[in-house]
Amino acid sequence: MAKSEPFDLAPCFGSSEASLDLLNDAFASCDAGYVLHALSLVAHAQDKNVVAQSLSEDGDPRLTTLLGVTGALGFRLAVIALDDEGIAAAG
Repeated sequence: MAKSEPFDLAPCFGSSEASLDLLNDAFASCDAGYVLHALSLVAHAQDKNVVAQSLSEDGDPRLTTLLGVTGALGFRLAVIALDDEGIAAAG
């Protein structure tokens, strides 16, 4: 039986556009595990492993950590209004 190697997704998110799409999707999901995984992938893609180490798959980072990590990756958090159905309102 052939031995498989783990697939590293980080190179898939080397561009700012791909990273932004992933992070927006993760935050839109409201799934903390997905958000942490997405931030970690983007940090690895940017070769910022020290930043990635501040995130733990089973942890719950503080807001200051979240703000620091997103800033170190070249992004910022934003709040958008949702309509009554939970869809981003036009604006």
